[in-house]
Amino acid sequence: MRRTEADAQRGEKSDTAQLLGRIGMACYGVVHLVIAYLAVQVAFGDSEQADQKGALQQIGSTAFGQVLLWIVAIGLVLFGLWQFMMAATGYEWVSGGKRTRKRIGAAARGVVVIVLGFTAFRIATGSSSGGSSSQNQQEFTAELLKLPAGRALVVIAAAGVLGVAIAAEVKGVKKKFLEDLNTTELPGKTQRWIGGVGRVGYLAKAVVFTVVAILLAIAGFQADPNKAGGLDTALKTLAAQPFGTVLLTVVALGLAAFGAYCFGAAWAHKR
Repeated sequence: MRRTEADAQRGEKSDTAQLLGRIGMACYGVVHLVIAYLAVQVAFGDSEQADQKGALQQIGSTAFGQVLLWIVAIGLVLFGLWQFMMAATGYEWVSGGKRTRKRIGAAARGVVVIVLGFTAFRIATGSSSGGSSSQNQQEFTAELLKLPAGRALVVIAAAGVLGVAIAAEVKGVKKKFLEDLNTTELPGKTQRWIGGVGRVGYLAKAVVFTVVAILLAIAGFQADPNKAGGLDTALKTLAAQPFGTVLLTVVALGLAAFGAYCFGAAWAHKR
């Protein structure tokens, strides 16, 4: 009897953690929708800070937005903690190397999202410091270049980012993200579009990561940290290309699609 009651309590805690984590994933979707909006602004000539920090600042730019920013900040931290839980015990619907890769990916995502959540807290409290993602990337690159074999280390880092881009591309093209969803739990119309928006979203992220990797590789080969850049520089680099307005608008729509996918995935993600 005691064991049954303990199992039930663990189940309730697990359900609560799942619910809070899913709310957090929806907040992650909100951030991507705002990044997409900023990217469209950049595409049409505005000099917005089109990255995660810029998105959070945009959210908190009004009185109502300040309230929303606190909600997003809490949600992002909860999403990160949920990812750590998934890294520790999740993905039981797959096995072997695939499960290991998914758990490693969840742990990495957890770190990124929790850092983003604390950035949101700092912005909400007015204590935010530091620059854009591109400035942070340049500072990180400069520190790497000071090390022995610094150029090689930067190029290796670029290869790592490119690996993330390729993984996102494969996930999008093959719709591997659907492996983690119980799509039958979604409303009828949502079941039809979740695969499409997920594919477009992951492909857009693959494009952005590829540009970041290229910029980082150039910084390594030329030993110039100013050549590196994060999401903000990647989007502005796309805007500077021939037909850049069209290209960046398409990528922005893809990022918005990923935001929409996050809402569906928050509802239907497997346990």
